[in-house]
Amino acid sequence: MNQADTAWMLISTALVLLMTPALGFFYGGLVRSKNALNTMMMSYISLGFVGVLWALVGYSLALTAGNNWIGDLSATFLRGVGLAETGAIVPLTIPHVLYMAFQATFCIITAALISGAIVERMRFSAYVAFISLWSVFVYAPLAHWVWGGGWLADMGAWDFAGGTVVHVNAGAAALAAAIVVGRRSEHQASSSLLPHNVPFVLLGAGLLWFGWFGFNAGSALAASPIAGLAFTTTMLAPAATLVVWTFLDLMRSGKPTAVGAATAIVVGLVAITPAAGFISPMSGVLLGAIAAVPSYFALILRAKTSLDDSLDVVAAHGVGGTVGALLTGVFAEKSINGVFDGLIAGNPGQVMIQGAAVLTAIVYSGVMSFVLLKLIGVVIPLRATLADESVGLDISHHGEEAYLHTGGASPTLPMAREAASPQPMLQTVKTDA
Repeated sequence: MNQADTAWMLISTALVLLMTPALGFFYGGLVRSKNALNTMMMSYISLGFVGVLWALVGYSLALTAGNNWIGDLSATFLRGVGLAETGAIVPLTIPHVLYMAFQATFCIITAALISGAIVERMRFSAYVAFISLWSVFVYAPLAHWVWGGGWLADMGAWDFAGGTVVHVNAGAAALAAAIVVGRRSEHQASSSLLPHNVPFVLLGAGLLWFGWFGFNAGSALAASPIAGLAFTTTMLAPAATLVVWTFLDLMRSGKPTAVGAATAIVVGLVAITPAAGFISPMSGVLLGAIAAVPSYFALILRAKTSLDDSLDVVAAHGVGGTVGALLTGVFAEKSINGVFDGLIAGNPGQVMIQGAAVLTAIVYSGVMSFVLLKLIGVVIPLRATLADESVGLDISHHGEEAYLHTGGASPTLPMAREAASPQPMLQTVKTDA
């Protein structure tokens, strides 16, 4: 047991836990005011349902020995997960229970990331059911394959802090969810879907970057030189992404936007995640700069399609995570990380291995997410009603709203709930944009 490592991992766990509320602010600012609370709740609710399920069964399925495909049930209900450094699947110098908690924060935010694709129209109860089941049947097996000694780990796929397990996984699930749930009723009227609170978006991005130091540097599981390396690359890569993204904005529209800057930061953080402890700081700068381009144009391309990935989870996390995972196989240096070389250091086959892991995550997460949503849809309608969507999910699903809309006086909630109930098609519910 090492006290310095324990102290660092306590801090890192708290930092990663903060990322889920930060995501709530990031996503919440991007939607219309009538859906702000519902969108933020989609992140906050993951702290409860996914967090509890991780302790009950998720941790055991993901990070116990088991076999090449799934962990065993030896740690269900946290049996054997104690204060000693022994009992975990990896060597530890921290309490086993702290390692479990650190990994729980990853599962929590990964599930919450998916919500960005289906905000403003998915029934909240169906969403909670989906992320709960998804954390057990999708996240846990994939985490086992990469971090739990599963078949992808045996193949030699490396993922320092979650490019494949977290971001590609969430991006594929988000794509499936956006397809199954369908478009918002006002999707074609793009002018009515503008972000309602850009300062919230910037605040969320800033807090995400802050928490990401625990996400990446904490994945060293020790207060070590590799943690210092991961910390540094996590600072530099998003900075490079932000620079390139700003120039792209200037060339395309002549104006660098605040939403663009916040998105660039997140894309850079996503891309550096799988590589953070495996590459040099200058390679981190180059990786972040490269990652800006495919995600930027993926955003533009998606806007020209009928896909309503509301907050562009696929472009930011799916594409960003894929680029980061592949570039890990390009820039990794054994002289730095003591583990493996990438293409530039003379091991071109690593890129193919990284690509196989990414493809596995896309296929497994996409198919399983599609199946789970269809099964849930048999029991619970996935879509909010047209009337609920029109009046806003804050009032219709939560009985409250983020802002006062009646000249400073609190709106009468019973009247609002009545407006949210099914209405004759000839009646129109008037709401703000």
